[in-house]
Amino acid sequence: MTYSHFDPAAQNRVAWNFGAKIGPKRPFNQKQIWAIRFFLDREERIRDRALFDLAIDSKLRGCDLVELKIGDLVSGPEIRTRATITQRKTGRPVQFEIAADARASLLAWLELRGGDVEDFVFPSRVHLARHLSTRQYARLVDEWIAAIGLPPEEYGTHSLRRTKASIIYKTTGNIRAIQILLGHSKIENTVRYLGVDIEDALTLAEKTEI
Repeated sequence: MTYSHFDPAAQNRVAWNFGAKIGPKRPFNQKQIWAIRFFLDREERIRDRALFDLAIDSKLRGCDLVELKIGDLVSGPEIRTRATITQRKTGRPVQFEIAADARASLLAWLELRGGDVEDFVFPSRVHLARHLSTRQYARLVDEWIAAIGLPPEEYGTHSLRRTKASIIYKTTGNIRAIQILLGHSKIENTVRYLGVDIEDALTLAEKTEI
């Protein structure tokens, strides 16, 4: 229900998001990634280090990340180098890579966590049979952001999803590849997601000599 502008009682009501920064959250850069990793390692937060590394590599939305099961990531005694899941939002499958750093941190966490292939990788702190909630995931990310002195209004869980995609785009300029990695159905969504503008296009063009 919305408040009508004809309602006098609503005239002085402050919007719930008054003062909040509107728009996509910024991706992390390489320096910020390693700052967060250093913080998590120093605090011996094995689960959080695995969660952070996997979020960066997988480029998954928070709702898909927290629902991952051990069987999605493990093949025998090893962590997979690639995994595939079905996205909750789109119902479409998306494949992602798991790099060496993420495999190492995941292995350390799963050895500590235990469980079988049907268990969630990141269980709820309240009930082991449930997964970490998206709200708790967001709180953890906010904590990591604050720990390295970044403005919380500019970064969030979507920063993790955007980070590797943004780095790949800046390196290659290949928007179609990013569309596939993010599981977008339309390339226009990827363009908006990355914030591609005329300056990006001109920069790529200037690097190309004929």
